[in-house]
Amino acid sequence: MGDATNPVASIFRPSQALSKVGPSAITRITAGTAELRRQGRQIASMHLGEPDFMTPENIVEAAIRAMRAGDTHYTALDGTPEVKSAVQEKFSRENGVHFEREEIVVTSGAKMLLFSAFFATLNPGDEVILPAPYWGSYGDIVEMMGARAVVLPTHAQDGFKLRAEDLERAITPNTRWLLINSPSNPSGAVYRKADYEPILEVIERHPHVWFMIDDMYEHIIFHNEPFVTPAQLRPDLRGRILTINGVSKAYAMTGWRIGYAGGPAPLINAIKAVLSQSTSCPCSIAQAAAAEALRGPQNSVRRYLGEYRARRDLVMAELSHCPGLKTTEPDGTFYAFVDWRPLIGTSTPRGKTLTDDDDLCQYFLQDCGVSIVPGMAFGNHGFFRISFASSEADLRLGMARIREGCAALI
Repeated sequence: MGDATNPVASIFRPSQALSKVGPSAITRITAGTAELRRQGRQIASMHLGEPDFMTPENIVEAAIRAMRAGDTHYTALDGTPEVKSAVQEKFSRENGVHFEREEIVVTSGAKMLLFSAFFATLNPGDEVILPAPYWGSYGDIVEMMGARAVVLPTHAQDGFKLRAEDLERAITPNTRWLLINSPSNPSGAVYRKADYEPILEVIERHPHVWFMIDDMYEHIIFHNEPFVTPAQLRPDLRGRILTINGVSKAYAMTGWRIGYAGGPAPLINAIKAVLSQSTSCPCSIAQAAAAEALRGPQNSVRRYLGEYRARRDLVMAELSHCPGLKTTEPDGTFYAFVDWRPLIGTSTPRGKTLTDDDDLCQYFLQDCGVSIVPGMAFGNHGFFRISFASSEADLRLGMARIREGCAALI
């Protein structure tokens, strides 16, 4: 029976595509944080993966020039010639990969690229292999397509990286994609050449499997080895590789919503067909800004990296003093993925027994005043994610509260 007090609820019928998808854990944590702040609570925010820096001035000025020049109209579906040339140059200069114009697409955020690529290629019953931990939206988008997310656990002793033998065992005739994010949100793992090579050999042996690589955090790497991407290592497999990137993280441009990708023309054309019936072209002004970000001075990127390195070192030092917590030092991104399994089964000062990640995160939020994200949102139970994209003051406050909260558990 419908809800007689709410006639709208009685007639609304959600689609089957939404049957397994709800608000993300980060959305719930954000809402809880906002509510406590409305109540006057001071909450140390360590859950959002958003740089606290301003977009560099040269990029902002490029957007202003575009507006004043009248660049405020629809553009080509897959990006302006200017931004596509900038992407083309970026791939060649930084990754040693050449894409033709028809092999490049620019969209309203990288998430739209993921969505469009899966919409264009997946059928019910298809499978997408996701090494865990993985960014939570990956699995949800796959499930929305009626396909199946095949989650492969990775382990701290392997640096949270996929092993080729595990991939080999997981591939079936239904496997359509392998999706890897490097540097990884949430683990901070960075795949090097030696990590990719055996994986690419597996991909080579299975011609029906395609490789989607999310390089969004490419410029936030703390070791001195050059960044590598699969299309660079195996040009002979480029016909089955989609390389996704964007300007959000490296250039502090999350709100500008520009993602881009390079891949085989038939796939790019299929993605464009999806875009033509959904978002159409990206914002013309944001595209002008993105072109400047990719072509202009990169000193801000280097400065941000230095700040993130200092923040990572601060968080890692503080975590070493938190009883019951341990983590692997992240090689990239601005996240730490923390193992709290030794504390499962302990009780809070209010008598609440902590049995899962949500329990722990709610304890830290409600009782300790610090917001973090449960590991189960990334496919790993017994972990939580800390973002050190926040200011140093916020990080010091948050880590002090986490340390005190751990010490108070019984």
